[in-house]
Amino acid sequence: MLNLISLLIGIPALIAGIVAFTPLLGWANWLVIPFAIVGAAIGAMSDSNAGRNLNILVIAFGVARLMLGGGIL
Repeated sequence: MLNLISLLIGIPALIAGIVAFTPLLGWANWLVIPFAIVGAAIGAMSDSNAGRNLNILVIAFGVARLMLGGGIL
């Protein structure tokens, strides 16, 4: 059940992360990353790894995008 909740958090975070990857919307990653951290924490309590891994991927892409844009753009 926790894995399903983690996936339900991770999928919208992934979609928002894809939108935030476009130019001048990098600031949205400041909202996506904490959302994905909550999903990863919930997924870590689950027996399955799918939700946790999805959220970790979203976190990694969000952090990489923030590093490329200097933290704001």
